[in-house]
Order: sequence, then C-alpha cells, then structure tokens
Amino acid sequence: MELLWASAEPMSVADVHAKLSEERELAYTTVMTVLDRLAKKDLVDRELVQRAWQYTPCSTQAEVIARDMLNLIDGVAEDVKIASLRLVVAELSDEVRAAVERPAELV
Repeated sequence: MELLWASAEPMSVADVHAKLSEERELAYTTVMTVLDRLAKKDLVDRELVQRAWQYTPCSTQAEVIARDMLNLIDGVAEDVKIASLRLVVAELSDEVRAAVERPAELV
C-alpha cells in the first residue's frame, strides 16, 4: 500500500514487483495475489489497461489510519475514547489541527 500511496500514477503488478524486488527477493505471483486481495477488499481500485491491471489506492493513508484507529477504540468505554482522542489532539501541531478542523471538501 505504501508504494501505491507514494505513486502519483497507477501501478501494475510488474511495477510493484520491481519496486519491492529492490529491497528483497519476492515472487511475482505473491505480489499479484496480494494486490488481487486488496482489490477484493475494496482497498485498491484496479483498471485493465492493455491486458494488465493498474492499481490505485481507494483511500489515502491518513484515511486508512483514522479508520483503523476508530475501529480500535470502538469497543471501549466512552471515557476511554474521550481520553484517547484528547491525547491525540494534544499532540497535533497547529498546522495539522487546522487541517483536521477544515471541512473535507476544502482539503
């Protein structure tokens, strides 16, 4: 996902495999399987271009992290949720706090 988030353009399985293979040896079919599973979970979009799937993330990294954080605190008591959110807000820089407070359509 990090490669897809970092890319300005859609990436094919071959593109992702080439980038990942710079760091460690990885089977092409493994990359293909993982991207297919991400698509089936609606985490990435894919479009068939000249017989090759091109993948793009459905959500930004920040959106995925926020969704995961909310899922983590969903089952806890309200006072724990409030304390957790206050802790997070206290750690935000003024710039980030302003970005969070802006309506989504303006960001």
